[in-house]
Amino acid sequence: MIVSLPDTSTQEVSKKLVRMRNTGGEVTVGRVLTLIIDTEPGEVAETAVTVANQASREHPCRVIVVIRGDRSAGDRLDAEIRVGGDAGASEVVLLTLFGEMAEHAHSVVTPFLLPDTPVVTWWPGRAPDRPAEDRLGRLASRRITDARTADDPGSFLAARRLGYSPGDTDLAWSAITPWRATLVSALDRPPHLPVVSATVTGPAVNPAADLFAGWLAQALDVPVLRETGRWHVSLLRPDGAVEMTVDRSGGLLRSPGHPDGRAVFARRTTAQCLAEELRRLDADVVYRAALQGLSGVTRQPYSPTSGRS
Repeated sequence: MIVSLPDTSTQEVSKKLVRMRNTGGEVTVGRVLTLIIDTEPGEVAETAVTVANQASREHPCRVIVVIRGDRSAGDRLDAEIRVGGDAGASEVVLLTLFGEMAEHAHSVVTPFLLPDTPVVTWWPGRAPDRPAEDRLGRLASRRITDARTADDPGSFLAARRLGYSPGDTDLAWSAITPWRATLVSALDRPPHLPVVSATVTGPAVNPAADLFAGWLAQALDVPVLRETGRWHVSLLRPDGAVEMTVDRSGGLLRSPGHPDGRAVFARRTTAQCLAEELRRLDADVVYRAALQGLSGVTRQPYSPTSGRS
């Protein structure tokens, strides 16, 4: 069910939510959190809602979408409520803010926060340099950005590193969780020799590869080289190299003294990455370490015409 409320108020939207729950049998008891999405008008907002609905199958929640409209227009609030089949396992409230109201989204959102449940704020596109100091970020215990959507992922990650606060995370980080687990499994096999250096190869402007390199630099405390090319990780040990290659068919592991191993996993969707981040609401200290490790990564010069992947 979708109900549009043009030129309305937070009080009217709240009343309509209550009436829709009473008449449609919708309840909020099963909602485990409130997810705030801060975005711009258009396709980006609709895509974010679709992703949130998919993630809500694992994490039933109230989704509040803040859409910042024309700042030069008069103050106005347009709202839309989606429940039932149109909202997955969540209830979705879209709030389009015009004029001066667009600069005070936190005040508009506050009446819709579910009581006694955690709040998560997600920026699917542009994001503040310091999410924890943003007004919508202050409402949340978990703040999610997405470096994969940035025009300049390197600068984006640099801002994340400088502006990090406990509770910050990024979907580019959760995108490589299976790959990190696969590489760790290779190091668990004997002989347990020390790694002396590492090389991470990936698309030039792929922030997930950068975070992978930063993670290795921090975790292993060895020189790490970030190169441009197809996904490949090499950990040099005295007995040879432990290598992981990632392609469309999955991951291939090679290590001295062991048969090759194949890990079957597909590239993760944004909904899968978001669902993973919603599973934990405490500080992600490993992500912070990966950000800090970026300063210890040596980057191979690359052509600005290199593509994304």
